Amino acid sequence: MMKYDFDQVVNRRGTGSLKWDVPERELPMWVADMDFQVAPEIREALNKRVEHGIFGYSILPDAWYDAYQSWWSRKHHWKIEKDWLIFSTGVVPTLSSVVRKLTTVGENVLIQTPVYNIFFNSIRNNGRNVLESPLKYDGREYSMDYEDLERKLSHPQTTLMILCNPQNPVGKIWDKETLARVGELCAKHHVVVVSDEIHCDLTDPGAEYIPFASVSEVCRENSVTCIAPTKAFNIAGLQTSAVVVPNPVLRHKVNRGLNTDEVAEPNVFATVGAIAAFEKGEEWLEELRVYLAENKAFLRNYMQEKLQQIEVVPSNATYLLWLDVSAITGDATELVDFIREDSGLYLTEGEEYGACGKSFIRWNTACPRSLLIEGLERFESSVRKFVSK
Repeated sequence: MMKYDFDQVVNRRGTGSLKWDVPERELPMWVADMDFQVAPEIREALNKRVEHGIFGYSILPDAWYDAYQSWWSRKHHWKIEKDWLIFSTGVVPTLSSVVRKLTTVGENVLIQTPVYNIFFNSIRNNGRNVLESPLKYDGREYSMDYEDLERKLSHPQTTLMILCNPQNPVGKIWDKETLARVGELCAKHHVVVVSDEIHCDLTDPGAEYIPFASVSEVCRENSVTCIAPTKAFNIAGLQTSAVVVPNPVLRHKVNRGLNTDEVAEPNVFATVGAIAAFEKGEEWLEELRVYLAENKAFLRNYMQEKLQQIEVVPSNATYLLWLDVSAITGDATELVDFIREDSGLYLTEGEEYGACGKSFIRWNTACPRSLLIEGLERFESSVRKFVSK
């Protein structure tokens, strides 16, 4: 029996929630945040800080460094040295800052699509070129296209690669051999790797992610790693993350970039929340991982029973599922728009993550089971109408 209650439905309307700022009839399952209350241990730590009553400028206590170092050593078998760690207000601010600091206008930043849509923004908004190396899809699973990857990495104007590990939206954990090969190719062609590892703690029970920089000396010395407790512990609104840069030359540049952009100082709750998550949130997270895996299995089984023409791409990480709807339509955007208009279910069209996602839908399953069931029933009803129209 679970200690924590993930079945409780909490009304998030009227709370300034990005996810739930939608019309009353709509059920949002799009943006990647969870509809579960934060672990009571984290709430207790934040309440204690609130009760102190003074919220002045904050520094990074040693406990912040210790929390990250201990968690990654225990959970992910990677010993991070204190000097390697830099605070940042978030992974996305870090990505944009690194793009500005480590590349120049007009250069190429490589991404492997379909991938988190904000990568495109961090590149294009800063005057750099998006260079896509699409992942290979065999009709069921995804893998890297090394031939295409090396060809694009070898372009003289390609200076940075943003890696998504584990992969969002396809939910894949990259194995050690794959990561090592990426590291070798990038080093060979003088391309720095920025690895977004924000989903690393949201793997299925029994599945374990591998930090890119832990794979080899080559990977370690040519990488910038973005990590945070925000996705796993549902505290994105606290604006807290860390950047790990083992190479001292790269670290100096990244540090200067983050400070120049003024995203390297914590707010008063950023360190408290992170420390509490890593020091006291493990039991909550372990139960959450079980619940999320059950939600994903529930959705998968529902599709097999009711909508067999939809292929759910296998996933062993994240709470996001990637649905192949190519048997129904070549334009998932049209389908997603129809579903939202018809039943109020709000999902994300795959084209948000690159042109190769045109016949896919991303579904956020991180909610109480009752809401997931309601979403599935709305989805089935709308899909049947879409197919028959």
